[in-house]
Amino acid sequence: MDTRDEITLGGVSDTRAAPQIVRYSERLWVPWWWWPPALALAALIALEVNQGVRTLPDWVPFAVLLPVAGAVLVWFSKTEVRVVGGGAGDPAAETELWVGAAHLPVSVISRSAEVPRSAKSAALGRQLDPAAFVVHRAWVGPMVCQRFAVDVTPRSRCRSSRRSSRSPACFGDAPGSSSSM
Repeated sequence: MDTRDEITLGGVSDTRAAPQIVRYSERLWVPWWWWPPALALAALIALEVNQGVRTLPDWVPFAVLLPVAGAVLVWFSKTEVRVVGGGAGDPAAETELWVGAAHLPVSVISRSAEVPRSAKSAALGRQLDPAAFVVHRAWVGPMVCQRFAVDVTPRSRCRSSRRSSRSPACFGDAPGSSSSM
């Protein structure tokens, strides 16, 4: 079949098919105080390259390594945690928890609890389900752990969250809105 003369993607738009209401959103940024040491380390390496390679213009290692250091820190901060619900036009749409690209309907969460920084090593140690889905960032203090009401694998999920006390409350009236683990 010859389709060269047909426009096959003419009806595709770049907007979402169903608008969503974001109830909670948080990006897990690296701390601000990581930036000066990272840029200083990149400048030190650039200086070493300058001293080792005399034929290279002095500005080239700095122009390359300083943006690389910034890009690495932004890449470390790429994880976003969101709770989204259906738009006003679709009240039947289910509320979902998104962590990065992974998402989960809130209706399958039976319990949700905040884990403070002091209890984080125990929560990630022996107490953690071996099949748990974990999104952990060492620079983010508290965590939120959730248990699922349905029999799925993984049976639990733990994720880092700076505002962990607000996170379980944003589930609304869903069955998973309890906060005892």
